[in-house]
Amino acid sequence: MNLFRSRVSTSVVSRMAGELGSSASVPTTTSSSSSSWAKTRSLWPSILRWIPTSVDHIIAAEKRLLSLVKTSYVVEQVNIGSGPPGSKVRWFRSTSDEPRFINTVTFQSKEDSPTLVMVHGYGASQGFFFRNFDALASRFKVIAIDQLGWGGSSRPDFTCKSTEETEAWFIDSFEEWRKAKNLSGFILLGHSFGGYVAAKYALKHPEHVQHLILVGPAGVSSESESKPERLTKLRATWTGAVFNHLWESNFTPQKVVRGLGPWGPDLVNRYTTARFGAYSTGEVLNEEESKLLSDYVYHTLAAKASGELCLKYIFSFGAFARMPLVQRVEK
Repeated sequence: MNLFRSRVSTSVVSRMAGELGSSASVPTTTSSSSSSWAKTRSLWPSILRWIPTSVDHIIAAEKRLLSLVKTSYVVEQVNIGSGPPGSKVRWFRSTSDEPRFINTVTFQSKEDSPTLVMVHGYGASQGFFFRNFDALASRFKVIAIDQLGWGGSSRPDFTCKSTEETEAWFIDSFEEWRKAKNLSGFILLGHSFGGYVAAKYALKHPEHVQHLILVGPAGVSSESESKPERLTKLRATWTGAVFNHLWESNFTPQKVVRGLGPWGPDLVNRYTTARFGAYSTGEVLNEEESKLLSDYVYHTLAAKASGELCLKYIFSFGAFARMPLVQRVEK
């Protein structure tokens, strides 16, 4: 197994924040009035709903975005069960025994091509790689997944209470997915937070990983090793104290998107236009790509909170890993 490591700059916090519902209730007096209200509500146009999204919206948005990819592909919901065999821990089983699914996209490739498994970053999903799929599929059998709790995958209640449990949420669910797909000897690529998960998985299950590629990995170093001056100064201010409190309260960027309701899509569109336009390198997104990506990103962010709640358990304020990769690799 080959391990490529790189340091993470202090700008990770702003990137992760960017890359990163309440529903109205009314009192009812009879079941028929409740049914009537629900039926009427379902007929409302999406723009009038507080959070104009649903699982169907995610699936449809993914399909539209992937229509830009020329390589043929297959989408499947891989059943990973309700937890590891014999497991009784709530961090994976959530509050029910319902089966979990990992949304998986496999691209057509030449026979005997090496298998490349791609894992997305925080607040993202496999569709973020849409511009990379064609080039990679010419050399590899590309399999891209949505991690448990993100994208089109199952979104069980997040009940983790520690860093160890949170890491296990992602590592163990990925291992159950690997077993279901009967994979071994594959190349594992992880981007940003996905790099952190991929590296931790490779350390725990090195026998399955032929090569490990980390693209801009998060969680490489600890705060004590980096000692960012800007973060130290920020923490000394009342603004820093507020941000730190929000972080420890697990206030995620996705909550802002949900809270804005019908104005959320516009905020996400502004972000994607800036992030993948003025602030990007190389060829910027064209109008169609920008529109489809913005729509896809919005629906994946506005859906039920699940995997996103890992943030405060994996990182301290400033996006510094509580259990850095460097320390694990050195051991």
